[in-house]
Amino acid sequence: MFGLSELAVVLIVVIAVLVAKKGPELARSAGKSARILKAEARAMKEESEATADTSPRIVRGETAAPAADGNAPGVQGPLGSATERTERSAGTPPQDPRP
Repeated sequence: MFGLSELAVVLIVVIAVLVAKKGPELARSAGKSARILKAEARAMKEESEATADTSPRIVRGETAAPAADGNAPGVQGPLGSATERTERSAGTPPQDPRP
């Protein structure tokens, strides 16, 4: 039968034949991918340099003073309003606000 060395030679010949057929196509594909990657990296670098030159964007807005119960107006905290917190701590069940 075949020994290990003969099997290795046959395997090398088969690989060489396959590479000879597909090699140029694989190299062309790898070259295209490398060019695309290089172009994208250059575009990202130019974009980051362009945004670094501009001043930061400032958004003007209004600030709401906190209400007496410590919450902003119109906003309930995680435990509800101050009245609801008092009712819960007093042991009475909260009132159903629906009619």
